[in-house]
Order: sequence, then C-alpha cells, then structure tokens
Amino acid sequence: MSIIGIFHYLCDESIRMIMDQPKVARMLRLMQLLASNVNYSIDELMDKLEMSRRTIYRYIDTFKEAGFAVQKVGSSGTVYKLATLKSSQMDLSKIVYFSDEEAYVVNRLIDRLDDTNTMKQGLKRKLTAVYDATNIGNYVDRKSNSANIEALAEAIREKRVVLLKDYSSSHSGTTKNYRVEPFKFNTNYIDFWAYDLAAGMNKCFKVSRIEDVVPLEESWQCEDAHAADPTDVFRMHGGEPVHVRLQLDYVAKNLLVEEYPLAEQGLTPQKDGSWLWEGDIYRLEGVGRFVLGLSDHIRVLDGEPLKEHLKEKAEIFLSCQ
Repeated sequence: MSIIGIFHYLCDESIRMIMDQPKVARMLRLMQLLASNVNYSIDELMDKLEMSRRTIYRYIDTFKEAGFAVQKVGSSGTVYKLATLKSSQMDLSKIVYFSDEEAYVVNRLIDRLDDTNTMKQGLKRKLTAVYDATNIGNYVDRKSNSANIEALAEAIREKRVVLLKDYSSSHSGTTKNYRVEPFKFNTNYIDFWAYDLAAGMNKCFKVSRIEDVVPLEESWQCEDAHAADPTDVFRMHGGEPVHVRLQLDYVAKNLLVEEYPLAEQGLTPQKDGSWLWEGDIYRLEGVGRFVLGLSDHIRVLDGEPLKEHLKEKAEIFLSCQ
C-alpha cells in the first residue's frame, strides 16, 4: 500500500477514534518507525513507544487487516517492516496466507464466474500460485494470538522445540507447561499438532489456551514420530470414522456452509427441495452440536452412533430441567 493510501486509512481511523487522540498518535508513530530505514526489534519499539509487547502486535495486526504489507525481516524473527511493493521481486507468500477454508471459499466464488469471463482462469492461477506458497508466519488472522502463532510458525519452519507456558487443559482441569515439537496448524489456526516430549506422543493443542510460547534452542529429535490425525469438516479428530447422512432443509443447509465451508463438498440437492449431506466424521461432538442446535431442520438418515449420541445429550438436557 502506498504512503498516500496509508494516510487515507489513518484519516478514516482518526474519525472513528476522535476521542482517543493518543491512540492515533501511537499508531502513527509505530507506522513511521516500521517504514523507516532503521530495523527496530519489537523490544526496541516497546522502549521507544512505551508500549507493551501485546499492544505492538495488536497494532501490527490492525495494519495487516487494513491491507498493509507487513513483513518480518532478518534472522531474529523480531523485526517488522512496512514493505514496499516491487512488482517483479515481491514474494506474495510474505503478504497473504489462505487457510484451507478461506482458499475453498475464494475458489468457489471464482468458479461462479461465467466461463466466458476472461478473468476467471487468471484469478484461478493466481490463487493457486499464492496458496501453494503461503506461510502462516507472515499473516495472522485478527482473531488469533499473533505473538504465539508467529512463534509456533517459526518453530515449525526451523524445526525447533518450544515451551507452551501455562497451557490450560480441559481434560485434566489444570494448567501446566509442555515441551513440544510443533509441526502442523489446523484450520484457521484454532489449534495445532505437536509432539509432547514428556508423554512421547502427538497431541492437538488449542492456541487460545496458551499463555505464552517460549522458543527453545533445541532442534526436533522425534520428527519420524510426527503424525496428525485426519480432521473432519466439523473440525474434529481423534476417533474412528463414522459415516453419516443428514437431510437438511434450506435453513440448515445455509448455516452448514456458512459455519463449515468445507462441508459444501458433501452436499447434493434433492428433488423435494431438501439437501443431503454425506461424509465421515471422527468425533460425534462437532456434528452433534450442529444437529442439536437445528434439530427441527435436520434429519439423521444414517449414522447409528450419532443417533445414540443425540439421544444421550437430549436425555441429559431434559433431566436438568
């Protein structure tokens, strides 16, 4: 984005935050430092601007959300710059990242263009080129904990061990530290796969439950043991596959696609105006929550384990009333 574009954005932002001039001033100052000829580390920015680390990362996320090209430079991984776009030299993988769901949605939108539209194939090629080369460490979804995700992404790239500090486990009901080898993010970076060195097994960790990610100097030692369970369209994993067929009305079909875009691949329209979704699920909780929330819009045609699961949940609910 050009300097003119940047300041157009900040003008709009200043109107929205007219009662918070200090915040506007801090954002302008941070932008000025990121665009300067000096490479400031996050710690140096904290000192100069008297901001916390989380505030700086939050502002950097705001710049990214507004469309600014923010890049990490150098080998330390703690220096950020506002990038200048050079048409033949710019690596798009350092500007944008598509998750599986995002890429699928964009691809579907392009598919809806008429085949005679000359832009269609060009857009498809560009999407494929960017998606195949993208890197999670250079673009962070605004809902994510950017500092932790970037630390994990860097550890994955460099095959390093990290310490997950004060991880809140829903299984044990406790908070503890884990030394792990992170190796794969799941959809939308809600969770990721890592090899737990103490337990000697692969586990899936929720990003939101981590207080802090501390990179360690240790390299991976157990890469051969790294293995992620397959994930279903309801973003669940860890069990034996259960084949399910659901009959959905128009309301349920729309909500299914909106909440779980990859589920569209299993949908087929029926002559009576309903829709059939068919696929394998790995745990009952995900699809179960969706069906229970729309119980008057969905029929379970196949999947006895799912039917039993729904009955148990309904009985528990009724017994609490």
